[in-house]
Formats: sequence, C-alpha cells, structure tokens
Amino acid sequence: MTADPIRILLVDDHMVVRAGLSQVIGAMDGFAVVGQAESGEEALFLCQLHRPHIVLMDVRMQGMGGAGATESIRRYHPDVRVIGLSTFADGETVAQMKSAGVSGFLPKTVSAEELADAIRRVHAGESVFEPGNDAAMPAPASPAPDEVTLSGQQRRVLALLTKGCTNGEIATYLGISLPTARYHVSAILLKLGVSNRAEAAALAARNRLVDDTDF
Repeated sequence: MTADPIRILLVDDHMVVRAGLSQVIGAMDGFAVVGQAESGEEALFLCQLHRPHIVLMDVRMQGMGGAGATESIRRYHPDVRVIGLSTFADGETVAQMKSAGVSGFLPKTVSAEELADAIRRVHAGESVFEPGNDAAMPAPASPAPDEVTLSGQQRRVLALLTKGCTNGEIATYLGISLPTARYHVSAILLKLGVSNRAEAAALAARNRLVDDTDF
C-alpha cells in the first residue's frame, strides 16, 4: 500500500521561485505541493484551506513576513511544521525564525536531494538546520592551513565537496550512510572555521588541502 504523500505549501513572494520549487518537489516521489502563497497572510489562509504537513517559508516578504507568518501558523495550526528557506542565512535571521517556531532553516542554494531529505526529517519530527546556522553567533576565525588536521575520511569528503557533490552523492561514493556524510561535512566546516560548503571548497582549493589522491 502506497503511503500518503507529504503535503507541502510553498510561500515566497517571487513567482519564479515558487514555480521552480514546485517543479523540483513535484518531480520527487512522496511529495505533493498543495498550494502556493505569495505572502504570509495568504499562507495562513491556505494552511486553513489545504492543511499541509510542511510549509516552505521565505523569510523576507512584504506585509507579515516569514517570521510573523511562521508564528501565526504555529499558533493556529500547531501540527503544521515550517522550514525557513531563504537567501539570507545570517545568525540574526536564523535566530528570529527559530524564535518564531521553524523546525528547520535552509539556504535557497540547497540541492534538491538535501531539500527532500530535510522535508522528510522535519515531517518525522526532527529539526534540520544547515551546518553553521544552528547558533546566532559569529563564525570563528578560520585557522591557518597548516593548523587544519583532517582524518583520511574527512579529506575524502572534502575532496568530493570541492567537486560540488551533495551529501547523498558523497555517501554513495564512499559507501557510508547519509547521516554519517552530514556529520563529516559539519565537522569539516567546524575545523576549517567556515560557515558553508562553498567557503569550505574555496578554502580547500586555495590552500591545496586536498588533491586527486584523496578520491
């Protein structure tokens, strides 16, 4: 018997962004886009109308805005879980959305696979935040290249990361589980003193922290 799909409401004030998300999510098994809102006020109305499981919420919109919409949805529809999805991932923004009640926060540059994984995990009751966004505090200064010590597995993960591989692709290539791949990526970001994958890849390439022998 096929399980019911996870019902998703998209909230973003840019039609192109909503259309892109709808196309990506609609192409994946186990999900159904039940509505699209261009404002926080419309999102609250559509939650009442469509009863989604997950709301993908933009942060900066005219009117109510992402934080206000999230707070209202959580107040009137406590069973609905909200994931913040935004270009702005600074500590203050993440802290504001956390305070409003989001169960996750991801950058809009997240891959389709990582977005799908986050939706499933939040639907299952977990909290999902991009590594580096879990605390509203400044990132530590990057250590000097000769001070960075990575395990052999972490060097392999970093080498794949510099090639643009997603966590799922890293897990498949190295024969490890997705949670283990996520753990290694988070540990690498911490050791390198960077806040995201792009910065890690740039630092690794600039300082030749990995080479082809690490694959």
